[in-house]
Amino acid sequence: MTPAVLLMGPTASGKSAVALELAAQLPLEIVSVDSAQVYRGMDIGTAKPDGATRARVRHHLLDLIDPDQAYSAAQFRIDALAAIADIRARGRIPLLVGGTMLYFKALREGLSDLPPADSAVRARLEARATDQGWPALHAELARIDPKTAARLDPTDSQRIQRALEVHELSGRPMSALQGARQRPVDAGLVPLALIPHDRAALHRRIAARFDAMLASGLVDELSGLRHRFRLVASMPSMRCVGYRQAWQFIDGDGDRERLRERGAAATRQLARRQLTWLRSLEVQTFDADAPRVAADVARWLAEQGLAA
Repeated sequence: MTPAVLLMGPTASGKSAVALELAAQLPLEIVSVDSAQVYRGMDIGTAKPDGATRARVRHHLLDLIDPDQAYSAAQFRIDALAAIADIRARGRIPLLVGGTMLYFKALREGLSDLPPADSAVRARLEARATDQGWPALHAELARIDPKTAARLDPTDSQRIQRALEVHELSGRPMSALQGARQRPVDAGLVPLALIPHDRAALHRRIAARFDAMLASGLVDELSGLRHRFRLVASMPSMRCVGYRQAWQFIDGDGDRERLRERGAAATRQLARRQLTWLRSLEVQTFDADAPRVAADVARWLAEQGLAA
């Protein structure tokens, strides 16, 4: 079985650049592992590869749904396994690239039997958070599900909301339900991760990346999406880093400098969560700051039998 390579890493760690360099050496196709890149029309704020890049290297799991629709880790698992099988059937190597760690976890370990999302429950929790703040809801979660709360940042609104929703719908802590998982998939997965060791340099890249998104028209992109679709701020698509902050700006909450600060800060928080998750895994790591990190990855893959 041809191995499927998992290239993980925090945002702004250079995953896409490494993937494209590998594609110049190996017969591979890229499978996006990004919960924001699945949305059509959300291109700038997700750093989605442009048409020329996608013409040069085939990409999968991009532009699957509109921003007013929902996409789950369960659906990703189905789609990713199908993409892996399709790529292998054509004698090529699947390279799964991204920073949505929950999706990687779902692929590698299977999924828990959790209740589906309930829009009414989510709306109530969203209203409470608006009134009390997400740290207050995190404190509530710590009382009813301390194990889940301990691994979540008090401002991680999406996961706090999901944990409280699961408890309300099932009457049980999410940590208890997560004990019963599907069988892990035997898909010949080879996991590796790019880990930045210079935190200050990572923060500079994050700031520059968000500035570039603003200069490329992130705010105008979101304004157009709001005209085309019936969007609300609580939708998963609009809670993506960058879009959430641009939504606040469009609604008059702060000036452009405040938007820059919020966007960079939110991206730094995302990178911190991603790094925390990655450090909990047994995975081959590479220094994302190394000048020839792509060559280092290619050399290691060759040692595993994936030679150019």
